[in-house]
Amino acid sequence: MTTQTIRRQPFVTSLTAFLFFFMLWMLTPGTTPALASGLIEIAELLAHPEQYDHQDVVVTGKVMNVQLATNRQGQPAYGFLLQDQAGTLKVVSLGQLEVHEGDQVIVEGVFNRLRQVGRTIVYNEIKAISVKPMTRLNPDLVG
Repeated sequence: MTTQTIRRQPFVTSLTAFLFFFMLWMLTPGTTPALASGLIEIAELLAHPEQYDHQDVVVTGKVMNVQLATNRQGQPAYGFLLQDQAGTLKVVSLGQLEVHEGDQVIVEGVFNRLRQVGRTIVYNEIKAISVKPMTRLNPDLVG
């Protein structure tokens, strides 16, 4: 009689597991409207900015070029670039920054294809409602 060893392929990678559980979480009652609408790729926002203008969005990417500031009322604020392999968006928000340069994050907020600041026009920006490091969601699911 011959014994045969069966090797099983890993069911999912850590990123796939995260996305599976993230999507499952989005389908549960009590999620916010932006999360219920689903994750949007940065490439999709950049390809069709008029479609998402002034809409709630949820995107993921890597935090780059963090800048801390104070608004006119003296409140802390911050901005950073959200980058993935497809492109880059600017993210701005009020409050204390709870992520670091290089963190993979999920950003929930309102997308603006353009915003005028004095004589300057800012393109493809998200005013964040929430910025969460992926590792904080569930460290076992993020590699």
